[in-house]
Amino acid sequence: MTPPPTPAGPVPVPGNAAPRHARPSRWAGRVRAVALAGLAVACLGAGSVGAAALADGTDAPVATPAPDPVAAAPSPTPTPEPTPTCTPAPLEQRAAATLVVGLPGVRTAADPLAQEVVGLGVGGVFLSESNVGTATQVAALSAGLRTAAGRPLLVSTDEESGRVALMRDVVGEGPSPRRMAQRETPEAVRARAAETGAALAGVGVDLDLAPVLDLDDGPAGGVIGDRSFSADPATAADYGLAYAAGLADAGVTPTMKHFPGHGRSTVDSHETSSLVTATVDELAATDLLPFQRAIDAGAPVIMLNHLQYAALDPDRPASLSPRAYALLRDMGFEGVAITDSVGMGAVNLRWDFPVAAVEAVGAGADAVLTTDGRHAAAMRDALVDAVRTGRLPEERLSEAAARVTALAGGDPVAMSCLDVELPAVSRF
Repeated sequence: MTPPPTPAGPVPVPGNAAPRHARPSRWAGRVRAVALAGLAVACLGAGSVGAAALADGTDAPVATPAPDPVAAAPSPTPTPEPTPTCTPAPLEQRAAATLVVGLPGVRTAADPLAQEVVGLGVGGVFLSESNVGTATQVAALSAGLRTAAGRPLLVSTDEESGRVALMRDVVGEGPSPRRMAQRETPEAVRARAAETGAALAGVGVDLDLAPVLDLDDGPAGGVIGDRSFSADPATAADYGLAYAAGLADAGVTPTMKHFPGHGRSTVDSHETSSLVTATVDELAATDLLPFQRAIDAGAPVIMLNHLQYAALDPDRPASLSPRAYALLRDMGFEGVAITDSVGMGAVNLRWDFPVAAVEAVGAGADAVLTTDGRHAAAMRDALVDAVRTGRLPEERLSEAAARVTALAGGDPVAMSCLDVELPAVSRF
């Protein structure tokens, strides 16, 4: 959630695929070859939408008002219609499966809010400081939630080390990512993250919303600041992938964030929005490189931030922008795309929780994160209504529900009649 002297050369994490260094120039070349006025965002093919996603705002003005992202939602992975031999789960269940929600103040699975959200069928829960007393208590909470759910359930938290460490009472204090990169080798960071992952797994957490792949060498206390491993793309990628690999070694799924890069903004999106004016060429040469490395290495989950990008969609945060999701898929990502919390000001001051859920899934999100599960029922109902009224394609919702279900260890075919294969975390 949005609230590193240089090592002796990158140390590859075993299993990493070679970075596709030629891709940024290919993206930039495609942008220059396509006039924005001729793009049809409503096209559902990954190639055409991917090209639209990369249109540089300096080439031609963005038409206003902006296209309805629900009606124009990209579908990078075509999904088949259910067959007579397969009946998907009820629409309400598929809608709930796309939600990952927080439980403010909840310490036991018997709490009414905990019982409400698992009864709705949410895809996952998010644990923060208010849920943490002792390791024994958190383990009992996680186990109780899964028992009440009666199905695979993601239990997530935000443990970056440093100042964003929601489970520090369980895993202990740790250095900031910037300090790790200044003082440790990638192998040491991997080992450190494996210890963190083991502590998280020991209390039932199986999804960590870390590491940060944003580039930042500004003041340590900035919005990203020392949460970033480095302002150098290669260093940020080396250390970010090492941290991710350590979590995966312990059986915890890492989440790369905050796509397409938060380091260029000094604005706290918890409070308000900000426009990043970098061109596609600039993003491709810097901010996007760590994410491309992560995708090539098999990143299972990527979080999108709430900044607006002039080169993509100047009027919508990336988390609600079809062009941002199309860019992510065009880079080769096949995992779960999750939003940053839609309760943050950059989104919530313009779109309330139910509307934000519809906008995000329609744009291409698979999972919608909110730190406040009291909005879960309204968000689920809004998704159901959007499908029934034709504002959200049912196949888009089914695809999202299938991916989140697969991530949780459930059966995506039973959920959506779709056989979804996510990237293999072991590739780290």
